[in-house]
Amino acid sequence: MSLGLVVGHFLTLNYKQNEPNYSLDKIQKLKDIFYIIDKKYVDPIDKDQVFEKSLSSFLHNLDPHSNYISPDKMKSMTESIEGNFGGVGLRFFILRDTICLSQIISNTPSMRAGLKSGDKIIKIDGQTVAGKQITNEKVMSLLKGKAQTRVKVEVLRNNNFKKFDIIRGNIPIESVVASYITGDIGYIKIDQFTVKTAIEFHMASSSLLAKGMKKMILDLRNNGGGVLQSATKIVDEFLPAGKIIVKTKGKNDGEKTYSSLTDGRLKSIPLIVLINENSASASEILAGSLQDNDRGLIVGRRSFGKGLVQEDIKLRDGSMIRLTIARYYTPTGRCIQRPYDNGLEEYYEDNSRWENGELYQVDSSLFVDSLKFTTPKGKVVYGGGGIMPDIFVPFDSSGRSLYYTNLSLIKATQSFSFDYVADKRSKWNSLKEFNRTADAAKILKSFVLYANKNYQLNLDFDEINRDSANFSNDLKSEIARQLWVEQGYYFVNNKQDNAFLKATQLLTN
Repeated sequence: MSLGLVVGHFLTLNYKQNEPNYSLDKIQKLKDIFYIIDKKYVDPIDKDQVFEKSLSSFLHNLDPHSNYISPDKMKSMTESIEGNFGGVGLRFFILRDTICLSQIISNTPSMRAGLKSGDKIIKIDGQTVAGKQITNEKVMSLLKGKAQTRVKVEVLRNNNFKKFDIIRGNIPIESVVASYITGDIGYIKIDQFTVKTAIEFHMASSSLLAKGMKKMILDLRNNGGGVLQSATKIVDEFLPAGKIIVKTKGKNDGEKTYSSLTDGRLKSIPLIVLINENSASASEILAGSLQDNDRGLIVGRRSFGKGLVQEDIKLRDGSMIRLTIARYYTPTGRCIQRPYDNGLEEYYEDNSRWENGELYQVDSSLFVDSLKFTTPKGKVVYGGGGIMPDIFVPFDSSGRSLYYTNLSLIKATQSFSFDYVADKRSKWNSLKEFNRTADAAKILKSFVLYANKNYQLNLDFDEINRDSANFSNDLKSEIARQLWVEQGYYFVNNKQDNAFLKATQLLTN
């Protein structure tokens, strides 16, 4: 009976006046199958879970991006889109079965209550959480909650136990995670697109302009997308009024065009956009629009290739389907959606890029004449699967030795960085001072001693220094992340990042 009710809810939604004529025998067949599974399947099953997974599979058979979202996952998804959540305002990671606080976010309940970076949480609301196998998800479920609700934590600080009573608040999820200026070149890193991203970008770029920015590097690598309107608003900042940003074509809404509304305040600034194989959706709209409008250069590797538009449709039980309703087209008319004929797993893993060497050199087979388009200034661009950069930068596998891989798997660098700064959090007055004075070679030597003692790895300094080029700078970047979050990480790490260095070279010459 409950299955029949859910199926009925799923099929009726809020479209009574245009309700399609579903065959009742097809619905009955679906009910019969679930009934037989329930009665005869060899192992006990969670009927609700089986049903919900079947909905996901059903929608994924349409395309990789149509999906079913259960009520319990709706909350985290909404938080990601809106750019805030109810919580206490801290960053943590789990080290030796202990919740270690790596950063207390400014102007949040945790800072007001008196928590400090380096504290280790022992109890949450009287429940012991230290010394037990605990997951990140479990910790977040205990700390997050509605604003103005109370949570009590007990921490270990310098061998002393301290108790804190924290009133939760609305915690922002920053999407512009780093912005700084070197000389006259500004750098902005966007991690995802939320409803607040355009505002964050506007504030960051305004600050850099005030500091003397004349050129910009916009980093969209590993940005999986998000809210389309935020991406189009950012594009608007770089274009004169009346330029096409993106088009969508769908069954019900027909063709819709998004154009720049005003003369952007950044329309004349030399610009380079960094992308890679994990830049998707709204990131590709932004990069493709700028490329098709001959506005700056795209540097990196071919983007993911998501050119489908989804609409979120709520169901009666609080769940939701995310249904593809249209396709994106760049200003020149390119559809950048990759083929997905070989199934969901192969689509998302996209192993072909590794197998055909595309991450190391341009795959000329992607340049198909039938998918060739021309920008207003005569530059040739291609559709059919992602945004192809103007300047290709291969994946940097140098320094990724067996040592490096093993250390990454056991999170040794993260553990070392946390312990390294335990008595050094006030040693450096600024990120620039840290970058100038912290000796990467000495940090690497300290790490070798640490890893040999705590992980019994028997590392040899000369060997790891020789085989893992840039590893010392990776360690320095992680330490900077402990002290200055993502701002610190990118400020230090970009000094060895090939795509960033290429962009800098192009803007300087």
